Amino acid sequence: MPRPREFEPEAVLNQAMLRFWERGYRATSIEDLVKATGVKPGSLYGAFPGGKHTLFLKSLERYSKLVVPEKLGALEAPDASVAEIRGYFDGLVQDLLSPEGRQGCLLVNTAIERAAEDDGAAAAVRGHLARLERCMTHALENAARRGQVRASVDPAGSAKLLVATCQGLMVVGKANPDGTLLRSIVDNAFAALV
Repeated sequence: MPRPREFEPEAVLNQAMLRFWERGYRATSIEDLVKATGVKPGSLYGAFPGGKHTLFLKSLERYSKLVVPEKLGALEAPDASVAEIRGYFDGLVQDLLSPEGRQGCLLVNTAIERAAEDDGAAAAVRGHLARLERCMTHALENAARRGQVRASVDPAGSAKLLVATCQGLMVVGKANPDGTLLRSIVDNAFAALV
C-alpha cells in the first residue's frame, strides 16, 4: 500500500512556479525544485508524472489562475474601457521599475525561452495572449460605444497591436528599466486611439 503524501500539491506548485518565474525553465534543475519545495525527487515525480516538464506546465497553469487575474485587474471587468487598458499598462510600467517586477511575466519569459520548442508552453502562452486580446477588444468596444476613441478605431485590430505592445514593453523593461522610455512607449500606443 502506497504511503500517503506528506505534502500539499498546491503548495509545491506555488514554490515551483516561483522558482521557474525567477530562474526560467532551463536554469531550474530538479535539485532547485527539491530545494524550493522541500519534496524529494521520487515524490515529485510521483505527484507530477513527467517530472520537471509537467511541473513547469502545471506552474504555468497556476500562474494563469493566480497571478494573471491580479495583473489584469479591472481590465477583465464587463464595463472596462480605455481607463482600464491604460491602468493595465501603467501597472506594467510600475512593475518593471521595481526590482521584483524586473523578473517580468512568467508567460512572456516562457514565450521567449520555450515556446519555439515546447508545444505545451506555446499553448499556454497562446492562451494568455488570447485572454489579453479578448479583454482589450472588449474594452475598446466599450470605449467606441462611449465615444472615448476615434470613430475609425477597429477594436479587434487595435487590441492585437496593444497586446503586441505590452509584450514588447515587458521585454524592453527587463533590459532597460527606464521610466521615461517605458512611459513613452505607452503614450505612443495610446496616441493612436484618441
